[in-house]
Amino acid sequence: MGIYSVIGKNLMEVQDSLYQGRSGIIFDPVRKAMGFRSALTGMVERPILKGILDRRMRIGLPVQGEYAYISTMEALKHAGIDQSYLDRNEVGILFGNDSSAVPVVESVDILRSKKDTMMIGSGYIFQSMNSTVSMNLSVIFRLKGVNFTISGACASGSHAIGIGYLLIKQGLQEMIICGGAQEINPESTASFDALNAFSTRESEPSKASRPFDRDRDGLVPSGGAATVIIESYESAMKRGATIYGEVIGYGFSSNGDHISMPNVEGPVRAMQKAIRDAGIQSSEIDYINAHATSTPSGDSNEAKSINMVFGDFKPLISSTKSMTGHEMWMGGASEVIYSTLMMNNSFVAPNINLENPDADSEKLNIATKTTPHDIKTFLSNSFGFGGTNSSLIIREVR
Repeated sequence: MGIYSVIGKNLMEVQDSLYQGRSGIIFDPVRKAMGFRSALTGMVERPILKGILDRRMRIGLPVQGEYAYISTMEALKHAGIDQSYLDRNEVGILFGNDSSAVPVVESVDILRSKKDTMMIGSGYIFQSMNSTVSMNLSVIFRLKGVNFTISGACASGSHAIGIGYLLIKQGLQEMIICGGAQEINPESTASFDALNAFSTRESEPSKASRPFDRDRDGLVPSGGAATVIIESYESAMKRGATIYGEVIGYGFSSNGDHISMPNVEGPVRAMQKAIRDAGIQSSEIDYINAHATSTPSGDSNEAKSINMVFGDFKPLISSTKSMTGHEMWMGGASEVIYSTLMMNNSFVAPNINLENPDADSEKLNIATKTTPHDIKTFLSNSFGFGGTNSSLIIREVR
């Protein structure tokens, strides 16, 4: 695993933030000056890759690609995989990414200003494509396996892991680098702000993201990158790898309804499909990392769907978005990492800022403080615009 997050630039920093319930949300004066309704955002500094990657490799990387390079380097090191291994074996890459706004804006600005396409330069085309992360990393690491991008809105990172799981399960690949990346900049989130989707609790940034709380008033945008190395059990054993978890279930669905408003039935189908695919009972799930983004309708509908699937059984639940904000295209991958860190360290991170649960949320068993807990199996939900839903089930290796 590897992570470059607003709550930590590596696994150890992130684990500590999860345990401490530490928020990564700030007030960004640049956004306010630009005319944003909400200037709240998650924030992480841009990595400096000069001296690490040569210019030819850097020129095609947008900022979310830089985040993804850092998280992937950590993941490969964590997995005990070096470049010689990648050169000798067929390793694939599947990344979730659904925008690359800044290169598009900047290249069009140059064209309008200079009236000459030749002034745009060679890097912008590779930075601006949705496939920019998988495209660039596949070249940087000289990968030989599957290579494409999953664009599934805020479920992109989760679907990337799910599709990787299916390819390995079918015997088509032995190892795949999976993950999600999300740019952090005003250009990528201005249209979201125009939808009145963001919290305006600007006086208290760390308290703005409040999943399941009755006083929530919108999500907080965020980003970064997360990478997991998934491989067949046989491959991991042959390498002598340390195994941090096993993907045992992947469920997906489409709401077939409103383009931006979530419903209850779609998430129910995704969770039920994941449980069936895992071959377990719902009562075997010890923890749920909820999608809950801190929007009024989204959190309520997810609470209803969880109650429909789990009934009287009440697994511990939290939304790590209370600390990170909504990491969008990255979130489905990062939340698998957050939950795996919890599973491997026997605790559940708190759903911070939950002061007054609403009528639907109070039926759930939500952790409001760091809770010691023996997690053997967890479920991670990711839902996105267009009604795309993904649920992953991971368990400890027995």
